Amino acid sequence: MNLSSAGPNRRQFLAGGSMAVSSLATAASGAFPKGFLWGAATAAHQVEGNNVNSDVWVLEHVKPTMYVEPSGDACDHYHRYRDDIRLLASLGFNTYRFSIEWARIEPEKGSFSNAELEHYRRMLGTCRENSLTPMVTFYHFTMPRWLAAMGGWENEATVDLFARYCERSAKHLGDLIAIASTVNEPNIPALLNWIPQFRSAGANQAEVSSAAARAVGSDRFASMLFGATEKTASHLIAAHHRGLAAMKSGPGKYPVGVNLAMSDDQAVGPDSRRDEKRRTVYGPWLAAAAKSDYIGVQTYSRSRVGNGLDLPPEQGVELTDMGYEFWPEALEQAIRYAHEQARVPVYVTENGVATENDSRRIEYIRRALSGVENCLRDGIDVRGYVHWSMLDNFKWIFGYRPKFGLIAVNRETQERTVKPSARYLGEIARRNALS
Repeated sequence: MNLSSAGPNRRQFLAGGSMAVSSLATAASGAFPKGFLWGAATAAHQVEGNNVNSDVWVLEHVKPTMYVEPSGDACDHYHRYRDDIRLLASLGFNTYRFSIEWARIEPEKGSFSNAELEHYRRMLGTCRENSLTPMVTFYHFTMPRWLAAMGGWENEATVDLFARYCERSAKHLGDLIAIASTVNEPNIPALLNWIPQFRSAGANQAEVSSAAARAVGSDRFASMLFGATEKTASHLIAAHHRGLAAMKSGPGKYPVGVNLAMSDDQAVGPDSRRDEKRRTVYGPWLAAAAKSDYIGVQTYSRSRVGNGLDLPPEQGVELTDMGYEFWPEALEQAIRYAHEQARVPVYVTENGVATENDSRRIEYIRRALSGVENCLRDGIDVRGYVHWSMLDNFKWIFGYRPKFGLIAVNRETQERTVKPSARYLGEIARRNALS
């Protein structure tokens, strides 16, 4: 498969293109636009296993720790990627979103591993061989431990180091990449500040960071997931723009965007701080996306915003295993808001639900995709839907308990079991239509 023809070309991305025009007719007929991307996603640390040079590996093993368990072998995707990619393709999907791991590629400052770059090149080649469009994230929450020991994103020097990492990686991989994003959910520290359950989970953050700093022989240690928003936001925005430029300087011509964590924010009461939340959590990044090739929307539920933090779910509503409200309709509203603000093409780069009841996952997918159809009917340029996630995997501080995957993983044997939801979404992908 020639990936240059797997989706819209760069001119279409920048100008709206023929895909945007065709979306009206196809959505009206019940089909998705020709060339629509149907995929599932993973992140390196959550599935590869033994990412020993990363900051999160350190955080998992210090005492005290916020992590309920270490990632360990994870899903051993590092060694099993060929079978996993073939399985995804066999189910009917045409896209695989995954991340490359900075901590593997640059395990020590200035020392780049050609062997690891070749590993990710083989992953890209396997996607090509199986007619999957590779959507590559260059940074998905984890960084080399040496960089965290320098202060991570709180240190302005990280901007230059990230640009160098992007340039080196893109030079090696760019001719095989179809779509790329610089940073996954760079607004997550700001968003977590609005969610009470995450605020409480990070209450001992300073103590854990001190323990991590001692473990790496530094006087400071900063990770992205629990970073200080006021110290990291401007550096992350600068890194996005520098990273985008670095990717464009290498081989291959592919669109580059940024993926944002977004909820369907609903105002509760006349003194709701909803607009303030939107302005601070999304505003700077929607402006950055407006200067990029696309915006990636990553949505799981709604948020009810009162005059303080996000309100808890109303009594009696259905909850997911993460404690979120079961609210698939959030995706439509997040797409609409992102498009209204950024005015660039939209990809749904993450959407899913944590549940062990797979029939509820099927229902979630059905209702979420109905919302995508509504957006397409209204002329919004949505170009793909990538489900989170392909595999049940390591969910950061929550460990392996939450099940987001379309495919189950036996942690003892690493056996994969395809869930009915994977076949359901795969069939939608095959016919490029919800019904």
